[in-house]
Amino acid sequence: MRSGGVPGAFRLVVPGNVRALDPAPAMFEAMLRGWEQQQQSRLLTKKTIADRLGLVRRFALYTGTYPWEWTPEDVEAYFAHQMSGTSPLAHSTVRGQQGDLQMFCAFVTDGRYGWALACEEAFGQVPVQVCHDWNTADHVAEFEGRPGRRALTYDELQTLFDAADDLVELKRKRRRKGVLAAWRDAVMIKQVYAYGTRRRETSMLDLADLRHNPRAKAYGRFGALEVRFGKASRGSPPKRRTVLTVPEVDWIVPVLEEWVDEVRPGFSPGAHPALWMTERCGRVGVRRLDEVFARVREHAGLPDELELHCLRHTYITHLVEFGYPERFVQEQVGHAYASTTALYTWVSDEYRNRLLEAALARQLERAGGKGRGPR
Repeated sequence: MRSGGVPGAFRLVVPGNVRALDPAPAMFEAMLRGWEQQQQSRLLTKKTIADRLGLVRRFALYTGTYPWEWTPEDVEAYFAHQMSGTSPLAHSTVRGQQGDLQMFCAFVTDGRYGWALACEEAFGQVPVQVCHDWNTADHVAEFEGRPGRRALTYDELQTLFDAADDLVELKRKRRRKGVLAAWRDAVMIKQVYAYGTRRRETSMLDLADLRHNPRAKAYGRFGALEVRFGKASRGSPPKRRTVLTVPEVDWIVPVLEEWVDEVRPGFSPGAHPALWMTERCGRVGVRRLDEVFARVREHAGLPDELELHCLRHTYITHLVEFGYPERFVQEQVGHAYASTTALYTWVSDEYRNRLLEAALARQLERAGGKGRGPR
């Protein structure tokens, strides 16, 4: 079967009147361009495409061969190497990379694209699928994240916030530059927890995303947060959601009000819409958010394995402990499935003990002097 007009097909990528001086690397690069075009037609993000292409290049470099020469043994050797050493890849990362490599092989072996026929004509060999059930990792556990990524305890959360405020005071007492930036960092970390936002969601917030909630007029313009750059599904634009300010964290209202009205103007933002500004009047980036959290975490003396995303875990856990229904929590954090929300939930022993005490009290009340029931 010769390739047709589908995106990424051999005849659309390689001109028919051009012959490469070194055909093997030229064919490999053409395959990658074709796969890139096929993924672009599926509306995948540039980062997703770049990460996948990078994996295929690394795999080819490790094996020292081209796709029409790959074998299942190459897959086993490559990922055994990735899992060895002092910094082995996480299980979820290995599964993801194996899935990406499997998709590339499926692309170049699909007769609709014509790559297998082109390789046979040029090299006398055809690419085959090298990722199978028997040499790749199974998805057997619901949660595959690093054990250190967890919700903070109430004491750890308070310690983190106190450390952020302390860094502001240290700058002020020493009369050093950066007081406004330290102030911004302290408020920014508190906002991440108070609304459970992801890194990019936080970075992309604008002043216009601070919204009124007619049912919570006391909070004014801080009754809700409009998240416009939520995590997208494959091939879809960013998801949007509205996160309501809950009473248990309404302390964030005066904190944000002070930031917006008094502190943020000190950056001379002009007409820039970003809620979180840099010293150079730009938008705080995702990497800067990680750096800020790491600096505050170190000052607080908290474990190194905790990261900014743990504040989102903490927010979800606390909403559950506050007694909010599962559906409400799911809508607040923008999860498509309740099972995803459940994976983020780390209910504390104190909360479970309260539930157990309440259940025991109800049991005793039902007994009501009627003696012991059946055992």
